[in-house]
Amino acid sequence: MSALTEQEIFKELEDAVKEYDSQRAEASARKALEMGIDPLKAIEHGLAAGIQEVGRKFDRMEVFVPHLVMAGNAMRAGMTVLEKAIPKSSLKELVLGKVVIATVAGDIHDLGKTLVATMLIANGFEVHDLGVDVSASKILSSAQEKAADIIALSSLMTITLPAQHDVIEELGRRGVRERYKVMVGGGAASEKWAEEIGADGYAPDATGAAEKARRLVRQPGQ
Repeated sequence: MSALTEQEIFKELEDAVKEYDSQRAEASARKALEMGIDPLKAIEHGLAAGIQEVGRKFDRMEVFVPHLVMAGNAMRAGMTVLEKAIPKSSLKELVLGKVVIATVAGDIHDLGKTLVATMLIANGFEVHDLGVDVSASKILSSAQEKAADIIALSSLMTITLPAQHDVIEELGRRGVRERYKVMVGGGAASEKWAEEIGADGYAPDATGAAEKARRLVRQPGQ
């Protein structure tokens, strides 16, 4: 049997994500490195191509939330292998921006936040997911530690919306509000709410959040 070509490896990686197969994604990533394939190309033409296609299917309602989550898991399995082979300088060039994302204090809903995190990763962001019921102080400490560009806040319940405002107010008290772009989302949030609390952006869904994040990092003054 003849050796696989670079394009065939890319297709293996893409298919692994589209078929939600984490083990295959990891194995194909290792195979790519053994063949001497540029890990950046393997990510761009393989894993990212796969998650983007799943994202498009999700937008068209051809697949649903569990599929997007499984595809994200497969992508991360391959990324874990490939990132280790990327020089730090090149890895910085690959990353569009750094995002700290969390469901705010008092809210334990995780699914929407996880979808947004997956789509952000697919669009070239380095994402640090803090989980659910996260205090403003922990969010800000993580943003500082990770040198984040964006803080993304999720809230499903109306009673926890004030916690999104708390984060923005705390940024102001610390004198670092201008250092970060703040995005809000979740079932309880809205464009009007984002404007009221002085957030930099709002999106109603995961795809829109990724697009908004890309605009925010490319147009810092927005």
